[in-house]
This record gives sequence, C-alpha cells and structure tokens, in this order.
Amino acid sequence: MAASIFSLPLLFLTLFFQTHLSFSSIDPTIDHSRPLSSSTSDLYDLLPKYGLPKGIVPDNVKSYTLSSNGDFTVELESTCYVHFDDQLVYYEKNIKGKLSYGAVRDASGIQAKKLFLWLPVTGIEVDESSGMVEFFVGALSKKLPAKEFEEIPVCKSKAFFRADLVSSM
Repeated sequence: MAASIFSLPLLFLTLFFQTHLSFSSIDPTIDHSRPLSSSTSDLYDLLPKYGLPKGIVPDNVKSYTLSSNGDFTVELESTCYVHFDDQLVYYEKNIKGKLSYGAVRDASGIQAKKLFLWLPVTGIEVDESSGMVEFFVGALSKKLPAKEFEEIPVCKSKAFFRADLVSSM
C-alpha cells in the first residue's frame, strides 16, 4: 500500500542504480579488465547490454565511466528535471552506483518528488520474465512496465508543475 505512492518514473530511475553482475556473462565484446568510458561505447547502447532500458537516463549525458567491478559514474551536462507520467524526477550533475546485469545498486544522484518531499532513488532491478522494472526508495519499492522507459527522456533545466503532478496511486 505504501509503495503505491511512488510512480513509474521513480521506480525506473532506481532501476539504473541498483544491482550486482558477473561481467563475463554479459557481453563478450566488452573488455571488463579496463574501465569503460564514453569514448569506448555510447551509454544508451551499453544499458541494454546490461538488461536495463535506455530511458532510465536523461538525454544530457556528458560522459560516464564503468569500472570492472560495476562501479559507475554518469556525468550530465547539468542538473535537470524529467517528468514521467505523474512523477517529477531530479537528476544531479553526477549520478553514481553499482551496475550489474538487470540492476543498479547503491544509487545516488536521483530523486523523485512525492507530494512535498524529494526522495532518493537507491536502486533498480529489471524482471525480464514479467517485463517490469522495480524501483527502490529506501525500504519501499514499486514495479513499472519496462516499456515506459524505451525512449530517452528530455531534460528540463527547471522543474515544471502540472495540476496532476500529485496523484493518488
């Protein structure tokens, strides 16, 4: 019941920041013995190789790094806001976490607004069998359809508000 207060976008953002993975079982074309950076591969192409939808990260990525143990940092051009359905999400300039196949753990740099509170997204997991993405905000979680994150969201420099921003889920 308490998890129902969180919307789809919040959960999908969390997806990008929480899981552990065995890199050798992911993609044999990726050399995991050295860190990946934006010059090695495009982030939006890399996410699906790890079982994550490309739309969990906004369109203003400046660079990223991914170490062999899954630690990652994504640097955005600037902080930004994305509006997913009824959820306003804030991305800090630097997003960090631990990437593994189908999950992001220990995420930082993403917050979702619910009512008057900004809540940190701490993890994301994809369930390929159900086509759902589960987002974690503290002890709470919510599952959303992965198809909601097929497109890369456009960043806004300022928050925008709609009458339906606060919904009762």
